[in-house]
Amino acid sequence: MDTLAEVARVVSACTDCQLHAGRTNAVPGEGPDAAELLFIGEGPGFHEDRQGRPFVGPAGNFLEDLLQSIGMTRDQVYIANMVKCRPPENRDPSPSEIAACSKYLDRQIELLDPLLIVTLGRFSTARFIPGQSISRVRGRLRRVNGRHIFPIMHPAAGLRRQEMRAAIEEDFAKIPGLLDVLRIQSEPASEGPQVRETGASFEPTPSQQSRSLWDVIAPTEPESSGSETEAPAPAELDEPNDPPPGQQRLF
Repeated sequence: MDTLAEVARVVSACTDCQLHAGRTNAVPGEGPDAAELLFIGEGPGFHEDRQGRPFVGPAGNFLEDLLQSIGMTRDQVYIANMVKCRPPENRDPSPSEIAACSKYLDRQIELLDPLLIVTLGRFSTARFIPGQSISRVRGRLRRVNGRHIFPIMHPAAGLRRQEMRAAIEEDFAKIPGLLDVLRIQSEPASEGPQVRETGASFEPTPSQQSRSLWDVIAPTEPESSGSETEAPAPAELDEPNDPPPGQQRLF
């Protein structure tokens, strides 16, 4: 699989797990080959299965609104999922189903080589930051195995609970600043500002209450480990587990 188009062709014919038996269309993902920003959700819902495209239901509409709020469109980003076929009745994908699809997502990440990966919800976040709830890790940049990971709650969660919508919008607003700094950091022999990836996360003093880029930087785990150590988090705000019928899953 040497190109994203080839990955999509292989996904469309895949029979490596039981999910293929109930699909209308596989949903490989879509976006430009040179996208700097990769969004990863959990799996297709009803509308995605019908159209063969990711995030085209109500959650997809919200995602497009979020992108517009930061001056972007979905044509500028790549959107993928952990599994490429809809689980029956929008149930959670099983570990074996996620494992069967992992080779496709791994290859998409390799081919894209994005500056920033935004994980949408608990399943895609757990791929990079296992053992942590989405409410604990959301809105803070991580560096995991050489990739910059920025977890956000799934857009579908914001359609159901207003407090989650506000949190999603707050986290989304940080994306342009992160991309700006990561672009500078990726330039050869850059002498510009560097994203801090080790040590304690920045905590503003009372005289530093305005938001800055450093508010979103979190400690980096060793690249050989999938675990993180963090200070105690505030009361957790977990996403609901059961999406309405026909709606993109909560990730």
